[in-house]
Amino acid sequence: MNKETLLKLYNLELNELLDISSKYMTNNIEFCSLVNARNGKCSQDCKYCAQSSHYRTKIEDYPLIPKEEVVKAALEAKSNGVIRFAIVTSGKSPDEENFDKILEFIDELNKIDGIKSCASIGILNEEQAKELAKHGLKRFHHNINTSESYYKDICTTHSWKDRLNTCKLVKKYGMELCCGVILGMGETVEQRIEMALELAEIEPESIPINILMPIPQTPFENYQDKIDEENVLRTLAIFKIANPKSVLRFCGGRMKLSDENQELALKTCVEGIMTGNYLTTTGKKPQEDIKTVEKLNKTLISLSK
Repeated sequence: MNKETLLKLYNLELNELLDISSKYMTNNIEFCSLVNARNGKCSQDCKYCAQSSHYRTKIEDYPLIPKEEVVKAALEAKSNGVIRFAIVTSGKSPDEENFDKILEFIDELNKIDGIKSCASIGILNEEQAKELAKHGLKRFHHNINTSESYYKDICTTHSWKDRLNTCKLVKKYGMELCCGVILGMGETVEQRIEMALELAEIEPESIPINILMPIPQTPFENYQDKIDEENVLRTLAIFKIANPKSVLRFCGGRMKLSDENQELALKTCVEGIMTGNYLTTTGKKPQEDIKTVEKLNKTLISLSK
């Protein structure tokens, strides 16, 4: 696939485009979930983020939570059909003290039958990537967020290539990679195509799709209508066509889609759901997502299958 071909596909009639993307689908749906293990006081200036110390958002700041809370959250997630559980922390990179504790968290997650450990803890150096792999981390999450050509308009305190380097380290040390985007931050259609192609080069096992939820007091607080539901569906279809072996995953902001369009996406291009709440926004209750899976006659993946 190249940019010209994908752009032509993007502009097909929507039903025709979704018919094409559906050919790459399985009948499976995979649930994941997270624990927000450290919140706020991030040094980075990402314009969409409630946790940035550059903006006066009204969120609760707290340090790394105790190990017992991580385990409790993971066990609750497991009871709701989740098979992948992520430790998520704010900040550009983990400091030495917190990193050692996060390694302990991973050790505890790996003791839970039926749960695969995940982490989203920022930009890694080589030694950190090596240690995460040594402790048996199954999957690392690190989004590109947007296209390389648009990244400077989203964040100035680190680069798109900094993010790409972390993705490469994850792959180098044998961990699975979860790497996705945030839609609706003012990017063009062409830049959405660029994202699809950049992800195809990175080859993540999972591609989380977020839709911007504008946060008061951030630079994007008034970005209410930067992408409509039809263009979200078109983008999802293109991402699936460009990345047929990756699991597209509904994440933050999917509530901006109607239930009907969420179901349409799950039938034609999306095979994963981050269920429950997100970092600083709310999602659907797992029981609602389970009902949707059953309604669509999809198979909810468990580790026994």
